[in-house]
Amino acid sequence: MTHSGAHVYDPDRPAGSLHLRAARVLEGNWTGTSTVPSHGLYPHQWSWDSAFIAIGLRHLSPLRAQTELETLLGAQWGDGRIPHIVFNPSVPLDAYFPSPDFWRSSTAGRAAGAPRTVQTSGIVQPPVHALAAWLVHQADPGLSRSRSFLSRMYPRLAAWHRYLLHRRDLGGGGLASVVHPWEQGMDNSPCWDAPLSRVTPAAPRSFRRADLDHGSAEDRPTDLDYGRYVRLATDYRDGGYADGAGEFAVEDPAFNALLIASEHALAAIAQELGAAGTARHARAERLTAALVERLWDPAEGMFFCRDVYGGEGGDGGGSGALRSERRSPESGAHASERGSSESGAHGSERGSRSGALGPEQRSAESSAHASEQRSRTGALIPERSVAGLLPLILPALPRDIAATLVRTAGGPHFGLGGLARLAPSYDLTGHAFDPHRYWRGPAWFNTNWLLERGLRLHGEHGRAEELRAALLETADSSGFAEYVDPYTGEACGALGFSWTAALTLDLLHEPARANQADRTDRADQADESTHVVSHPGHRAFDKAQGTPPHTSHASHTPHTPHSSFETGAKGGDRG
Repeated sequence: MTHSGAHVYDPDRPAGSLHLRAARVLEGNWTGTSTVPSHGLYPHQWSWDSAFIAIGLRHLSPLRAQTELETLLGAQWGDGRIPHIVFNPSVPLDAYFPSPDFWRSSTAGRAAGAPRTVQTSGIVQPPVHALAAWLVHQADPGLSRSRSFLSRMYPRLAAWHRYLLHRRDLGGGGLASVVHPWEQGMDNSPCWDAPLSRVTPAAPRSFRRADLDHGSAEDRPTDLDYGRYVRLATDYRDGGYADGAGEFAVEDPAFNALLIASEHALAAIAQELGAAGTARHARAERLTAALVERLWDPAEGMFFCRDVYGGEGGDGGGSGALRSERRSPESGAHASERGSSESGAHGSERGSRSGALGPEQRSAESSAHASEQRSRTGALIPERSVAGLLPLILPALPRDIAATLVRTAGGPHFGLGGLARLAPSYDLTGHAFDPHRYWRGPAWFNTNWLLERGLRLHGEHGRAEELRAALLETADSSGFAEYVDPYTGEACGALGFSWTAALTLDLLHEPARANQADRTDRADQADESTHVVSHPGHRAFDKAQGTPPHTSHASHTPHTPHSSFETGAKGGDRG
């Protein structure tokens, strides 16, 4: 039992079980209002960590899972952004860098509506939050309704999506851009080398890296990379956190796939609150088409990041774009360095109001700059990252693309089910591959959890079950490590890592009946759709998680399908 009286583990589980040990990790990292990723290396609340943590916590204490998300969204900015860190004021400033006095959110972020009562960072992380909120609601709908959980979360989540879809469409193609490598979550990926090469690094003596106090320098980002991270963050802060004025803007397939999945979840939340959800399903369809249009490369068989401000005069599309660019401009530098409030759903779904968060603000200067940049098509970045496989979580991904992604995941570049125990974060054959260096090769539990869900969604139940078993075995043997060697499963980074424990719990709670229900649905739909995998969008993760204990209000009335996601009707090749 927790101090709040909520069950944190199933008392029928044997002592020392994986379930009980995962629960103890989350209990040990609980602060009373949120869960830190790890007490040593990451002593504050992180945005997408908390979303994944809530997905696991819902199996232990739905109340605590709701509180996790409520605490995070309580620090949301007036322009809608959810900051990537919410700082704990009791933690010393020198325990983590960049610290609150670097970000200066309450002053530098004043024009963007940063909160005055809590200190945060000024950048964001992948939008998993609506998906997490919907799954948390399903864990105990009665509790959720009694606390008005969804009706309080919905306007904040709607504002968050509006921010990404409007302020961050820096390429003009409908997709959200990240303006800092930390925003995508895969901080040190080789995908960032080329766009980062345009950034002048901050002076080495202008900052002190607290991360090296807790991890080996050989496993962490290089000083050169870190200097560029600091420079980008400093310029963003000094510009009042206005979007569109920086040197770095990248459209990432994983970030946008999670946004699309969360749009489907937001549609489900709207339906639970009495609205149709049709507009959000339609928006998710458009975003899926844009994702394929801008980031899919059929010749390479996967999605790639697009450098919005790079490759002028180069390719604007995908097909075969990468064959002549197999090396990043930055690879030499890396090699040498290593050697050396709205209360309801109706108003905010239309996207015309900002709700209780206050009016949106944008400077005329940043608006003009962003508009100027929209004419640039950019270029695909020739690096294979696990991010390029994660659109597999999308229910309306064209069938041929889903099948190709499955083949790519099991091929020589990622080795899933063969060479690698878990899917690596970066190409096994890539020039920058390192099995232990942060996001440049190690396998991570959250990305593999998403792949497991994507495989299951698209009918690859055998592969999904193999990956699930490998995830559980590796979580057990590694002590719930932050990340692992993709070949051996050797633990890297922090141990007792919260999202590893949380997603382990989620995999342990996956009921066998979910697999059978998924297979039955696919058999029923096999004759109805030949072009797209057409599960209802908001059911993409529901089916993987099993039937909730209670049905939503919407289930008590006849349901009218709103899109090809729900009817199983044939759709275009791009969803």
